[in-house]
Amino acid sequence: IGIVGVGYVGLPLGLCFADVGFNVIGYDVNADIIDSLNEGRSHISDVPGDALAVQIDAGRLSFTLDDAELGHADIIFVCVPTPFTPHKQPDISYIIAASEAIGKNLRKGHVVVIESTTYPGTTVEVVLPILRKAGLNEGEDYFVAFSPERVDPGNKDFSIATTPKVVGGMNEDSTDISCYIYSQLVGESNVVPVSTPTVAEMVKLLENTFRSVNIALIYELTYLCNRMDIDIWETIEAAKTKPFGFMPFYPGPGVGGHCIPVDPYYLYWKAKEFDFHTRFIEIATETNLRMPEWVLMRINKLLNKHGKALKNAKILALGVTFKPNINDARNSPAVRIVEMLINEGADVSYADPYVPSITLGGERSDYRPLLSEPVELNSVEATIKRAKEADLVLLLVDHDDFDYEALIENSKLFFDTRNVVKKHPELKDRVELL
Repeated sequence: IGIVGVGYVGLPLGLCFADVGFNVIGYDVNADIIDSLNEGRSHISDVPGDALAVQIDAGRLSFTLDDAELGHADIIFVCVPTPFTPHKQPDISYIIAASEAIGKNLRKGHVVVIESTTYPGTTVEVVLPILRKAGLNEGEDYFVAFSPERVDPGNKDFSIATTPKVVGGMNEDSTDISCYIYSQLVGESNVVPVSTPTVAEMVKLLENTFRSVNIALIYELTYLCNRMDIDIWETIEAAKTKPFGFMPFYPGPGVGGHCIPVDPYYLYWKAKEFDFHTRFIEIATETNLRMPEWVLMRINKLLNKHGKALKNAKILALGVTFKPNINDARNSPAVRIVEMLINEGADVSYADPYVPSITLGGERSDYRPLLSEPVELNSVEATIKRAKEADLVLLLVDHDDFDYEALIENSKLFFDTRNVVKKHPELKDRVELL
């Protein structure tokens, strides 16, 4: 097995294949990551270093900077990033580079499967023309398919091995071969073949756009409920008792990660090619993008209510990742909110046991930078002393590591964007809830 891109998708996938007995080589262009992985040190919280070391010592897992090693693989998975530009247009440069690296080393018998999330048509319109330069016949000499990654960082209930895989090949043979490969991980009954790579690409965008739209609905109702003095959290808890026709989504400081904030842009960018405007999806994306600004407004209002200006206010922010109990801060709304607070003149420190440092400002594709110069912050410990000294303790990410009861009891003001106070109802009067 060859894995192109050993990040949040590629590394867990490679380890899974090694665990079931395949020999796996991971290829990446980042020398620091490759060196670290070959020493058994993981940069992904879902992949323990000792699990890597077991497979490395067994000779089933290795990592390289040399794309020529891909020529020795039988099956190659493309798991590279697919961000968007500051103008919210797809950046598929990593897919192009991966395809070129594979194309240089393509041989008869190769199976190439794209897992990177992208717009419908990428496999057919971008990847295949590059691979065809090798002079081989697709569907006869080599085989190509798309299978969207469904990695959910930090999810203890569903892993790669327990999550169904959707697979769409360029022809029937490509689909059958790729399905068989994935069946070695998830079982034959958990492989879902579809007619084309383009359908498989759309499946991924549908899954995440569905989440984006429903999150936006809850955010909008959060704004409304706040104005009407209605508890949105209580409303959702009551609504989800309905055993049919309702799926609960919850408020938060914004959407983050590499999927929910990104995938809708890929979809409505591609839709324009067909003279179609996905207004509903665009409105949802804009609603989600505004949530950090609304959190900032609520913080400002809360401080003013207690006679404190936001400028020079001492704020302890809890968590900067995009979801709890992981080390992934990509497109994190928590990072954006910290940046916004500093831009407004607040004295901000942050505590996150998973992220030792963050850089604010500079080049980011998810939001326009607010700070003229990049600012680096180092994580501090979320102690009772720091909670007491802060004008406001701001919960942005509900990591299990924080002692919420102690932090709430010892803070002057506690703004809870994740409803952790639900587990401490006796302290509800001491908390401002999103």
